[in-house]
Amino acid sequence: MRRIRIVWTGKTKEGFLAEGIEKYLRVLRRFVKIEVTELKEERINEPERAKKREGEKILRNTKDFILLTERGRLMTSEEFSEYLFSYDEPVFVIGGPYGVSAEVESSARDRVSLSPMTLTHEMTRLVLLEQLYRAITIKKGMRYHH
Repeated sequence: MRRIRIVWTGKTKEGFLAEGIEKYLRVLRRFVKIEVTELKEERINEPERAKKREGEKILRNTKDFILLTERGRLMTSEEFSEYLFSYDEPVFVIGGPYGVSAEVESSARDRVSLSPMTLTHEMTRLVLLEQLYRAITIKKGMRYHH
C-alpha cells in the first residue's frame, strides 16, 4: 500500500479528539504516506441542503472512495486489515455532522462501518485512524493488536 487518503468535512473542534487524531496521524506516517483533505463544513441549519452542498464538494474532490457509514459492512480488525491491504491507495470519506447526501452514498465504491452505533463525524475520524494503525500493525505482526 503506497498511500491512504482521507476526506472529511469540517475542522475537529473537540480538543481531546484533535489530540488523538494528531497522535495517530503521526504514528501512521511512520508506515505509510497519509493525506487528509479537510473540506469546508456548510453552516446551514437545513440538514438536506448542507448534505447536498458538502456532497458536491466531496464528489468534486474524490473519485473511487470508501464511505464510512453505520450502514456499511462490519468487519473485525483482522478482516479490516486484509481489506485495507487489498487496496494500493485507499480513499476513505467521512461525512459532516448530518452525514452525506444520497449522491455521495450511491457514488461510493464500498461502504464500511466502524460500529453499528452512530458515532459523531469527529469521533469517526479518530476511530478510523486508530483502526488504520491497528490494521498496519496486524499486517506487520507487531504487538499492538494483542
